[in-house]
Amino acid sequence: MAYHMEGRLLEVCDCRVLCPCWIGEDPDNGTCDSVLAYHFDAGSIDGVDIAGRTFAMVAHIPGNILAGNIRAAVYLDEGASAAQEKALLDAYTGKLGGPLAEYAKLIGEIVSVERTAITFDVQGGRGTLKVGETSYAELEPYKGPDGATTVLSNTIFSTVPGAPVFVGKATRYRSKHSALGHDLDIVGHNALQSTFVFDA
Repeated sequence: MAYHMEGRLLEVCDCRVLCPCWIGEDPDNGTCDSVLAYHFDAGSIDGVDIAGRTFAMVAHIPGNILAGNIRAAVYLDEGASAAQEKALLDAYTGKLGGPLAEYAKLIGEIVSVERTAITFDVQGGRGTLKVGETSYAELEPYKGPDGATTVLSNTIFSTVPGAPVFVGKATRYRSKHSALGHDLDIVGHNALQSTFVFDA
């Protein structure tokens, strides 16, 4: 087995709720500026333990998500070793196959790879994501009539292939990245959370 990953996803973008990308429609603004992060609670990649690490991407999607050509800046948390960095990049660039390889096909350019402080926190369904000085978001879930978190599944596109996502909104989303054209400070836009298991 090339990898086994278990963890959680936080994702925010500048589309209104719900992000059209997940159902294969064009972004609300014609393009989409997003930040997403995967925190690994357990797992290994080619024998390298990745438990406790966080992998984030700040991205610009130029049109329909299914057409790809995503430009992304990749961030790893400061505690990542050189071996962990290589393993995560190999997995997320599709070199190791599996579900992440399908997602990797949509990435047109990685503009940078760097280490930074990443805050990834979820308490009672509310989340906080901070990627260095680049992106910051506060997330909260939508609830159904029974009080359970609203779930989206069986979508044509997913950043967590095979896993359902919990639909929410970002009470705050700030992102600034000149190379990607990010200059955002908005409220009430799309946010998603998930727990995932990836195997390849």
